Amino acid sequence: DNSDILLRPVAIFKDPFRGGDNILVLAECYNNDGTPNRTNYRHSCVKIMSAHSEAKPWFGIEQEYTLFDMDGQVLGWPKGGFPGPQGPYYCSVGANVAFGRDVVEAHYRACLYSGVNISGVNGEVMPGQWEYQVGPCEGIDMGDHLWVSRYLLQRVAEDFGIVVSFHPKPIKGDWNGAGCHTNYSTEAMRIDGGIKAIHDAIDRMSKRHAEHIAVYGEDNDKRLTGRHETGHISEFSYGVANRGASIRIPRHVAAQGYGYFEDRRPASNIDPYR
Repeated sequence: DNSDILLRPVAIFKDPFRGGDNILVLAECYNNDGTPNRTNYRHSCVKIMSAHSEAKPWFGIEQEYTLFDMDGQVLGWPKGGFPGPQGPYYCSVGANVAFGRDVVEAHYRACLYSGVNISGVNGEVMPGQWEYQVGPCEGIDMGDHLWVSRYLLQRVAEDFGIVVSFHPKPIKGDWNGAGCHTNYSTEAMRIDGGIKAIHDAIDRMSKRHAEHIAVYGEDNDKRLTGRHETGHISEFSYGVANRGASIRIPRHVAAQGYGYFEDRRPASNIDPYR
């Protein structure tokens, strides 16, 4: 009884698959009594973003993912074996090192058509793994655009007979995991002298590391090992140009004294509204 879930439209995007006047609708889920469903984290996220809108928070999200064929093999990997060690695959070109670019480019074009604020793509460290960037987005648009971009990726890959995995460590061993690095700034961080606001924010984050990790994605412990360009899950750290830290301050930001910082802890399967 009373099992119906109510859908409330919150954002629309152009439909790149049907074209014309067709649209894709992002909706929040509510229970029949009008309360937010237990999986509806957007509801509380909107409240927080609205309460702090004067800060003008910007997000730039790096979504990593891994492509698999229908047999469960990472795309481009030899059947029953492993490819050569990591090194030549990152930002690579060539059919012997870049696997699945047709999916990547089709997804990029679908996002552009739909209005998703996608800003780039690149091959990742592990073969068969890719990344795209969403943003900069202000406030709640961050989560809306990321979720729709994920839907579009899976829908595009479906047409190619390819399976998308957002697991943070899809392959055990000496292979990079998949994250959702989040670049963040407020207006105070983007003006001259903003580096102080950046350091203040990092100091506050250091005191809530465990709380953040708890909502930064499932199986993130398999990825945040202190190896493969990650900080260890049990330790908080930060540094300039340090991809082995929890928080990275880009070198140019430290040099100019304002800008943004990168939280490298979120897993590829994170719910951005949390």
